[in-house]
Amino acid sequence: MEKSIFYIDGNNLTIDKSINIIKSNLKIDLSQKAVKQIEKSRKLVEKWIENEEVVYGITTGFGEFKDVKISKEDTELLQRNLILSHSAGVGKYIPDFIVRLMLLFRINSLAKGYSGVRLELMNFLVSLFNSDIIPLIPSQGSVGSSGDLAPLSHLALAVIGKGHCKFKGEYIDTELALKKVKLKPIKLAAKEGLALTNGTQMMSAYLCKTLSDAIYLSKISDICGAFSVESLKCTSKAFSNSLQLVRPHRGQIDTAYNLRKLLENSQIMKSHADCKKVQDSYSTRCMPQVHGAVKDTINYCKKVLEIEINSATDNPLIFADEKDHIEGGNFHGEPLALIGDFLAIAISELGNISERRTSRLVDGSLSGLPRFLTDKGGINSGFMIAQYTAAALVSENKVLSHPASVDSIPTSANQEDHNSMGSISARKAFDVLNNVKKILAIEMLCASQGLDFHKPLKPGKGVNTGYQFIRKFITKMDFDRLLSDDIIKMLNIIFESEFLNLVEKSSGSLKV
Repeated sequence: MEKSIFYIDGNNLTIDKSINIIKSNLKIDLSQKAVKQIEKSRKLVEKWIENEEVVYGITTGFGEFKDVKISKEDTELLQRNLILSHSAGVGKYIPDFIVRLMLLFRINSLAKGYSGVRLELMNFLVSLFNSDIIPLIPSQGSVGSSGDLAPLSHLALAVIGKGHCKFKGEYIDTELALKKVKLKPIKLAAKEGLALTNGTQMMSAYLCKTLSDAIYLSKISDICGAFSVESLKCTSKAFSNSLQLVRPHRGQIDTAYNLRKLLENSQIMKSHADCKKVQDSYSTRCMPQVHGAVKDTINYCKKVLEIEINSATDNPLIFADEKDHIEGGNFHGEPLALIGDFLAIAISELGNISERRTSRLVDGSLSGLPRFLTDKGGINSGFMIAQYTAAALVSENKVLSHPASVDSIPTSANQEDHNSMGSISARKAFDVLNNVKKILAIEMLCASQGLDFHKPLKPGKGVNTGYQFIRKFITKMDFDRLLSDDIIKMLNIIFESEFLNLVEKSSGSLKV
């Protein structure tokens, strides 16, 4: 049965829709509105070519060669040479999922009708997206303006039948892959090479995946924190709604709400209601303030990115109704460079505070639990080195969180004299997030072991549901065993939707 089709119109993508299109392998097509927009702007471009009007990138060279006039006869060669010469990327290949997002976002941007490309090219891009062809794109080489030139050029190689790709799991020449799906390479017309390569789609794609995962990660951070609160016998008083409302940041209020729901009906908490401890450490007590600030950051970054993925980002842009072209800088990645850095810093904080909770869990003098969470210390080291691993990842994230956007280096003989470095900030945010996933998996492993020492008392209903699910796959560690296997298992458990769905079914939906 044919899967439903998502119609692209240049304005209708969100992070959730974009991720779902890739995950569900939905087919796409152009809306009728987009077709009209594309055809209208192309007619104007062809008129300018016929009249030999001077328009950057259409009848001139590129960058420093902006003053070199190009004849009608050389237009096709100019566009082809642009793609070949700009495909200068290096480094490991961009993950398949992100390449697919790049192509989706490039199609959506061109569908707005400000880029002056032919409908023939757009139909080819749609067919390429709907095929099993994934162009191989090196991840390094973009300075973030004029957009992601090198990565997008490697993507555009597929259009002219050059370069390499992954096809049904095999690495092959793109020309051969196109033959297998009965697609003929396109001979690029005026403006089309530039339209394919000027844009922010690589950094947008990385940030889309990172933000989508960060929303999930934010909920998991609250769950991990609740596990640690129970294991460390902390109080939930600091999570009261009254306290949050006198400093009413939305994320702070929502985090405290999540923690209260997860800890509801805790037998462990009731068991130490009259203990002499006055207040808990910052890493547990201040979760609403820290986790909440991260939530607010995620939501801010989400707004910026959803504007960007529905924007026209090449140069020049064609305004068909006004019969005008404007040479500008919508390809400049500064908005994304800044949120990439902001997002990396924010997500790294979830790792920082998580590692501090893990450190308390394994420190018997602070936790009241057996040292390193093992009954038989000495002959067993327990979770000692798991905390080392979390500390190493936190330290690595400190380096990755150094902002890329504050740097700039001139290119194209100083014509392009301020660059955003947005692709670097986006890739760093992606790497930070994947490190924090592992840090949280380690906390969850230690906190689950801590809960074992409080039996037969049960934790709050949300925590208990998560704990029971985890213990189906990872048993209590009574004697030392290969911990990296347990960390990977925990990573797979808590970052699969079944875990979160079960916890939320028990505690109620958690807020982000």
